Amino acid sequence: MMRLKFFATSFSFVAALVLSLGLSMGRAEAASPAEQFIADNVQKAMGILNNTASSKEQKKTEFQNFLLGLTDIQSIGRYTLGQYRRSASPEDLTAFDAAFKDYAMSVYQSYFAKYSGQSLKVTGSNQLGANDIMVKTVTVDPKKPSAKPFEVNFRVQTVNGRMLVVDFSVEGVWIRELERNDFTSYLGQKNGDVKALVAMLKQKAAQQH
Repeated sequence: MMRLKFFATSFSFVAALVLSLGLSMGRAEAASPAEQFIADNVQKAMGILNNTASSKEQKKTEFQNFLLGLTDIQSIGRYTLGQYRRSASPEDLTAFDAAFKDYAMSVYQSYFAKYSGQSLKVTGSNQLGANDIMVKTVTVDPKKPSAKPFEVNFRVQTVNGRMLVVDFSVEGVWIRELERNDFTSYLGQKNGDVKALVAMLKQKAAQQH
């Protein structure tokens, strides 16, 4: 069985926590460009979601567009197909791209209200490659200052001259790898039928509404 419940909870928790309601981010010393990129985009998200002049639907649309500009969602999605990407037809890949995007966006949306008031602190970054950086952060709950913080790390890459978030981890578990393991396991049970995965993602997305 797939661990979609764990994936959905972890994925949506971090997405909503880091990129939605009431977040703050700070670091005492000067930030690297990648660290500043994460911090700046949190502020942009706050501006969208805290705009009292916008309706709920307007905020939803603006925030979805914001996320699509911040992440390489197609690259993330296709990575999760693993070896099955090579055997999928162009039509199946197009359908998967759309289903994965809708699934990811629906998960973000469904968890917005659950993690308001949290804060996030950048603690540093590690260079993984020439244009591949891991930005390290920890969560802080202002209402529970004695609570143990946990790590949320972001993988930031430069694609065509601009920075994009391509993966993130919760307590050392990288979400893109988790998705890949789950999706390829599911496809293995379905003889590589990407259409079956598309149908399942659509069902999961519908359940979030």
